[in-house]
Amino acid sequence: MHLYGTQNVTENGHLTIGQVDAIDLTKTYGTPLFVYDTALFRERAQGFINTFKNAGVQAQVAYASKAFSSVAIYQLAAEEGLSVDVVSGGELYTALKAGFPSERIHFHGNNKSYDELILAFDSKIGCIVIDNFDEIDALKQLSEARQQKMHVLIRVTPGVEAHTHDFITTGQADSKFGFDLNNGQADRAFTLLQNHAYLDLQGMHCHIGSQIFDTAAFSLAAKKISDKMGEWYKESGFISQVLNLGGGFGIRYTEEDTPLQPAIYVDDMIKAVQQEMAAFSMPMPEIWIEPGRSLVGDAGTTLYTVGSQKEVPNTRNYLAVDGGMSDNIRPALYDAKYEAVIANKMNDQLVSTYTIAGKLCESGDKLIEDIKLPKAESGDILAVFCTGAYGYSMASNYNRIPRPAVVFAEKGAHQLVVKRESYEDLVKLDLPLTIGKEVNR
Repeated sequence: MHLYGTQNVTENGHLTIGQVDAIDLTKTYGTPLFVYDTALFRERAQGFINTFKNAGVQAQVAYASKAFSSVAIYQLAAEEGLSVDVVSGGELYTALKAGFPSERIHFHGNNKSYDELILAFDSKIGCIVIDNFDEIDALKQLSEARQQKMHVLIRVTPGVEAHTHDFITTGQADSKFGFDLNNGQADRAFTLLQNHAYLDLQGMHCHIGSQIFDTAAFSLAAKKISDKMGEWYKESGFISQVLNLGGGFGIRYTEEDTPLQPAIYVDDMIKAVQQEMAAFSMPMPEIWIEPGRSLVGDAGTTLYTVGSQKEVPNTRNYLAVDGGMSDNIRPALYDAKYEAVIANKMNDQLVSTYTIAGKLCESGDKLIEDIKLPKAESGDILAVFCTGAYGYSMASNYNRIPRPAVVFAEKGAHQLVVKRESYEDLVKLDLPLTIGKEVNR
């Protein structure tokens, strides 16, 4: 059995998270329930930050908040000295409502609306990562009309393909994101931005994929972008202040996954950039990275209550829980794999094989196929590990199921940070039918 962060097992066979009994959490807050081990988040954040400090390299570690966005998680990120990246006006608004320092907010996205850009300027955020030529035009118009400066980065696709699921690989040439580094698009963007009066070009950004378990792809991307920075320096004297190498650091979901420690990823990045900067006699830029999943993924556990069972003779045994694809779409969307335990039977023998089924009206609503567990009974609590990234953030009200509550746990204390939706919440934006009704009596 692999436990994560502060998870442990009590003498009576209960799972604990942050030194809090998981069964007690379900009695207090109900299920389904997302529980975050905030001590693990802090440990990971400092692991990245301290690696740069120990190497003597200026850096920003930005939490990629699309993994999980809430007021409390932005406040936790601020406590740990992180920056954040946001990818929508909604994430930006939430970060600002959390009181997150606006100068440490970076705004991404391939189709930022004009209103979203206005919010970014109004809030005086730290940086906008430019994704396309239309955005350059919009930013020029906006910054000139307001006579307001804004730091910007050019997002590039370096042609480095990480070995991940096709749907979450973004660094290759065929991508909706960024300017191609190899066909002249990035050079054209540089020319348009280099000497603009209000758009202060700081450097480049890339993101080559997700769930990456080795350093080779990161190092190659760092080399290719550094080479382009050196080329611009030789041709125009432009010195890049920032090199943002994105995120994508893998975590362990199952025993097949073999992630590295944060220091190993960062050390190899630093060495690759230092080597290229020395070759061009350029000063070392500030390095930015954007861990998301690697900060919150295995810090999150979802607790479900076991309901019905169905045995299909000579085929499989279904064990149904009170959630499913409405709170974790990843198994259906990506064929994502997870491990789980029965949180109130941690010391029991693994005697039965189940397929964990959700309660949604879809045949594909299966969280885990063929997992060995103790004999399960209605009312048991199933804990699915590593659901902290893209679980709640991709949750939906499909089948009109309310979204779960979210709790933080640390050092024996626990706090509700996102309330459970009610049935009333489900209809609060609905309006009654009026069209077609007769107006004359």
